[in-house]
Amino acid sequence: NILSPENCDIEILDNGRTINDFIDNKIEELGSKDSEQPFYVANLDDMVKKHLRWLTTLPRVKPFYALKCNSSPAVLRTMIALGTGFDCASKGEIQLALSLGVAPDKIIYAHTTKARSHIKYARTHGVNMMTFDSEDELVKISFCHPTARLVLRIAVDDTCSVIRLSSKFGARLGTVNKLLGRARELDLDVIGVSFHAGSGCTESSAFKQAIADARHVFDIANKLGFQMTLLDIGGGFTGRNDFKVTFEEVSEVINGALDEYFPSDSEVEIIAEPGRYYVESSFTLAANIIAKRVILDDTEHSDIVENSRDRTMMYYLNDGLYGSLSPIVDEPSYYKFEPYCHRVNIDPVYQSIIWGPTCDSTDKLTDDYWLPELHVGDWLLIDNSGAYTVSLCTEYCEIKCCIYLTELCQPVPLNCVVYIGKAMYY
Repeated sequence: NILSPENCDIEILDNGRTINDFIDNKIEELGSKDSEQPFYVANLDDMVKKHLRWLTTLPRVKPFYALKCNSSPAVLRTMIALGTGFDCASKGEIQLALSLGVAPDKIIYAHTTKARSHIKYARTHGVNMMTFDSEDELVKISFCHPTARLVLRIAVDDTCSVIRLSSKFGARLGTVNKLLGRARELDLDVIGVSFHAGSGCTESSAFKQAIADARHVFDIANKLGFQMTLLDIGGGFTGRNDFKVTFEEVSEVINGALDEYFPSDSEVEIIAEPGRYYVESSFTLAANIIAKRVILDDTEHSDIVENSRDRTMMYYLNDGLYGSLSPIVDEPSYYKFEPYCHRVNIDPVYQSIIWGPTCDSTDKLTDDYWLPELHVGDWLLIDNSGAYTVSLCTEYCEIKCCIYLTELCQPVPLNCVVYIGKAMYY
């Protein structure tokens, strides 16, 4: 029902149609309307398979989807249908989750630096579980939501992660006694511990040490009289199969550490905050080449130039760093920008410089990529583009979504894709 035609704009992929067929049809449709609008296609199959993989690989850990990673309505409705919880980091995200029917007790307000008005909104709407990592945050919560169920976020070793977070968030272990003592003075209820080992962790042993640190904090809290019942092992899990450390390798270490420090008879609930794990490989971006230049021997030429392999191509897309591709700058060692031609092209390849559409010269996507010669109006496809892309578009990007399913009668949707169109304004 959550993903039914009555609740979403759904088209069923039938008669053997594939996602590639759908992309072809969408490009033809845009062409008939004289439009070059870039768009995303999301394979909901991939999200469902990731969830089943999670349940099998990390059976004790309940996922709370990190809404900030990709808040497309189809994604959120899919996660609701799969029965996950939600990690929200702002009032707006809480509003969105609640508007889609998520129960307040399935939300963790997982941000350690919250605005007072946002805390009050959470209290008013029954969202009680939230994180903290400082005394000032405790004082703020005591005024705005004194009945909150608090989770102490600790800083852990994330030196082996592509994206590190502990320099900004998390209490050092040496401050835990003081923080918990202050929570006791303020008569606040601390129920658990959270941490984040960073996104793209390349050393799975970091999770074992983080879980051991959490056990240490549990012991301190229990001695102070707190009833500790929750461990949140954070997010940053990759859903890609080409990453240095696989999800299965990390999960094996996590499961072993949980059995050692939080055995199943400890009655501690284990949750996590996966975001990119679910959506990263599910999304493909289709962007249009809106302009082109040919450079030969530092001299600009038209398309009529002789077929020299020494020429450099400059292409301008209608999406870029100020659109949905900012992770290329923010996460260059993690996000692989590997565009490929919409149509198979076996022509000779040329060094290509690819720009975004804005007037900013830093809006460059790559300056050393090899592609067959393309022309204005051609399309490039970019896989693995579902994490922190759509959700980080600037204000001149307008997002709309349509959902495509095949078998609505099945327990979970199969062979599903989502179309997310983007109208860019400059």
